[in-house]
Amino acid sequence: MRTTSSREVYRNDWIRVREDAFELDDGSTGIYGVVEKADFALVLPEQDGGFWLVEQFRYPLGRRSWEFPQGTWPAGADGSREELARAELAEETGLRAGQLEHLGRLDLAPGLLTQRFDVWRATDLTPGPTAREATEADMRQAFVPEAELRRRMRDGRITDSPSLAAYGLLLIDRT
Repeated sequence: MRTTSSREVYRNDWIRVREDAFELDDGSTGIYGVVEKADFALVLPEQDGGFWLVEQFRYPLGRRSWEFPQGTWPAGADGSREELARAELAEETGLRAGQLEHLGRLDLAPGLLTQRFDVWRATDLTPGPTAREATEADMRQAFVPEAELRRRMRDGRITDSPSLAAYGLLLIDRT
């Protein structure tokens, strides 16, 4: 497959959408829509047999969602992937990690998005103040024992796919 043209169809501070025309080896052509978003970090804050989760309103879903802390750099900010993980953990939960272990890098939705995310396990946690963005003002956090986390994932109370995939990486890492 080769791209024959590309045009931007939408852009804001967080997202860019482009439309690519392509040609296959057999000469047939088509159009592909691609969403470009910045990569993000997802952190599994593990402590005393459980994890810290955050709950926030997710506008596209029209409902609140429990998930592991995660996010991208704000527009204009930059840093390493580890620095992003530490920043997101502190921003959303107030927790600081004494130990941060990289568990893997995943593609969010490779048929649609360029966005990838890094999964980190945070331990040796100490509390501190949060620094939530305006859109996170109603965010809640809670400690959830691991058995309860698994129940919530199994019965559909936790449906955030990056959180589910991250937990899967943790389970693989433990074996």
